[in-house]
Amino acid sequence: MPTLQIIVASTRPGRVGPTVAEWFAKRATDHGGFDVQVIDLAEVGLPFLDEPEHPSSGDYVHQHTKDWSATVSAADAFVFVMPEYNFGFTAPLKNAIDFLYREWHYKPVGFVSYGMGSAGIRAVQMLKQVVTTLRMVPLTDAVTVPLLQNMDGEVLRPNEKMENAATAMLDELAKLAGALAPLRV
Repeated sequence: MPTLQIIVASTRPGRVGPTVAEWFAKRATDHGGFDVQVIDLAEVGLPFLDEPEHPSSGDYVHQHTKDWSATVSAADAFVFVMPEYNFGFTAPLKNAIDFLYREWHYKPVGFVSYGMGSAGIRAVQMLKQVVTTLRMVPLTDAVTVPLLQNMDGEVLRPNEKMENAATAMLDELAKLAGALAPLRV
């Protein structure tokens, strides 16, 4: 069974990313097509990129980078659970991506974005440019979570549109994870 890593991209206090990720992880588990892992960048705790060699060399000297490389290498597909900050994606997510290179290649990536007005769609559009450079395959199907309509205090209230979008995205991730597997070395 392919491994799906759900990466929580926000690290700031008071974030709702873990709540959104918990909902999506349950959906992914119920889908039945993946071994599901939730990776919280706040727990990974990567410093700002500190490797002396370029990530494409794969020559890592710090244990935190070696551990991050092993984590990402184990995945067959990703979902980034990400907020929108000032029309863009988070610095911790960009940093986590930039630490590595080959580990991301030929893996599909879906997006569960959230925010107040736009539900994070502008951040997703920006991030798609980054992930395609790493030979990742971003999905068209995505889940958007407008927080004003779907958060009740600290409780996420998913609606039918979110549920249907999650199913469509998981179906597509499963197809692409298998189709891209022969390209990964």
